[in-house]
Amino acid sequence: MAFTHTTANSAYAWSPDVTAFAPDDVLAEALILQCSTVAGSVEGDAPSVRVAYVTDDTATFVAEGDPIPESEPELAEVAVFTGKLSQLVRVSREQFSQQGTADQVSASVARALIRAADTAFLAQAAPVSPATNPAVGILNAADVIEGDEISGSLDVLTDLVAEIQGNGGQPSHILLAPDAWGQLRKLKIGTDYNSTLLGAGVADAELLLLGIPVIVNPAVPTLSGVVLDNRAIVSAVGQVLVSQSSDVYFSSDSIGLRSTWRIGQALVRPDRVATFTVAGDGS
Repeated sequence: MAFTHTTANSAYAWSPDVTAFAPDDVLAEALILQCSTVAGSVEGDAPSVRVAYVTDDTATFVAEGDPIPESEPELAEVAVFTGKLSQLVRVSREQFSQQGTADQVSASVARALIRAADTAFLAQAAPVSPATNPAVGILNAADVIEGDEISGSLDVLTDLVAEIQGNGGQPSHILLAPDAWGQLRKLKIGTDYNSTLLGAGVADAELLLLGIPVIVNPAVPTLSGVVLDNRAIVSAVGQVLVSQSSDVYFSSDSIGLRSTWRIGQALVRPDRVATFTVAGDGS
């Protein structure tokens, strides 16, 4: 019988193990999982997740017995293309065998993926045609509402929330840069008062603004923030794949740890996402 190479009779390097983790188990803090609606998953740069949505037409009153005019709601779609975030870590066999090394390196890789994913979700530049990925970040998408600067009160934020609600949305999150959250926490209830608008005395302010959950994230540009409805953003999110090989660095007796995560997002209703800035101490 002719010999056939299989994964069972070949060296390990020809069929290395790959471990997959559901992203919400290991990367639950990532903005793309908290602030978008995950519509599916694809593998590869070319395919996309095609998400259908309806742009409503208006309903009108008609007199009894009169013909009802036909409406034409738009049956639209948006294509979500993904890009692959990746990291390759090289560790000597001796170091990898030390207690705690594997866990600490894994935690480091997870943090790196989250940071990269958060930055891409918010600020990734639009791909230049014919490229389709990485997907444009929501802050660089067209037709997002641009709000004014918050200074002295939360009136600007109140107006933005009302505008999103007027457009049929319901804000689910407010994203803030750390320094923007710090400045908002300094707002006082009045000029002659020491009590802060977001909390009294030395009590810490709860991470809520106007009843909306706040996420403080360094990926948000300095002294700025975003109000969004996570139903207005659709995403494609794959599994986190982690692979380990002792053969790739055979000549140096080292271990290779590879991690990949395929993600992408698209803004379906830009009039339900708003940006704003926050005045700094020197403003």
